[in-house]
Amino acid sequence: MKVVVTGAAGQLGTELVEIFSAHGDVVVATTHATLDITDASAVEALVTAEKPDWILHAAAWTAVDNCEGDPDKAFAVNATATASIVAAAAKIGARVLYVSTDYVFDGAKKTPYVETDATNPQSVYGSSKLAGEAAMRDQDLIVRISWVCGFHGGNMVKTILRLADSQPELRFVNDQIGHPTFADDAARMMHTLVHANRHGIHHVTNQGAVSWYEFAREVLSAAGLDPQRVSPVATADLQPPRPARRPENSVLDNSALRAAGIPLLDDFRVPLARLVKRLKNS
Repeated sequence: MKVVVTGAAGQLGTELVEIFSAHGDVVVATTHATLDITDASAVEALVTAEKPDWILHAAAWTAVDNCEGDPDKAFAVNATATASIVAAAAKIGARVLYVSTDYVFDGAKKTPYVETDATNPQSVYGSSKLAGEAAMRDQDLIVRISWVCGFHGGNMVKTILRLADSQPELRFVNDQIGHPTFADDAARMMHTLVHANRHGIHHVTNQGAVSWYEFAREVLSAAGLDPQRVSPVATADLQPPRPARRPENSVLDNSALRAAGIPLLDDFRVPLARLVKRLKNS
C-alpha cells in the first residue's frame, strides 16, 4: 500500500510514518516545510503525482487557545485544507483518514461519548475540526482521539515532568475528564483500521478515564516521584483563564472498535510507563 502522511513531523504523524514504513508500506511523508496544505493546487499536484491509496491526514492547527483568537486560520487549516485533500483524493480514487478530536462534543454528557452521539463544539478549534469531518465521504475514515501524548512534540506528559523538576507543588484541574491517548498506540490502531478497509467514524483512545489532576498524579508515579505533590483545582479558578472552553467530559467510548471485534488499546498506564522510561533514557 502507498500512503501520503500530512503533518509527518508532529507527534502522531511521526508515529504514523514509522508504523506504516515498518510494515512495508510505501510512505510519502509531508510536513509544513514540504507541503502547505492550505495551498489547494500544491495539494492536488502532490497527490496526483504520488497517487497514494490512502492519505493519512494528521496535519492540523491544534493550539486550542490560539484558534480562539484566529478563527480564519483555524478554519483554513483544519477545514478548508481538509476539503482540498479530499478533493485531490477523489481525483485519483484515494481514500482519506482524517484525525479528529473530542472537542467536537460539548462535554455535557454524563456518560462516555459514542461515535453516533450528536456533536456540539464549544470552541473555534472544535468547530473547525468538525467542519473537516463534514468534508469526508462515506468511504473515508474519521478517527477521533483525545488527550494525545507521545515521545515526539510537546504534550502534557512532558509538561508535567518539566514542572515537577522545577516546582514543589503542581496544580491540575479535576473537573475535566478524558481518555489519554498515546501516539504510538493510536498510530498502530490507525494502521489496523486502514489495512482492514474500515470507514466511517471510530473513536481511538487508550482506556482508563481520569481527570487531568489524576493523570498528573499517574505521571509522577510512573516517574518514581511523589504523586501527593499534585493538588486539584477547578477550571473556573485557573489564572489566567483559558480562552477556549474545554469539554468537561472528553471520554470517548471506543464502541465502533468493539462492534468490529477489534481489540481495544491498553489502559493508558501501560504506554505511560513506556513513554516515561523512554523520555528518561533519551
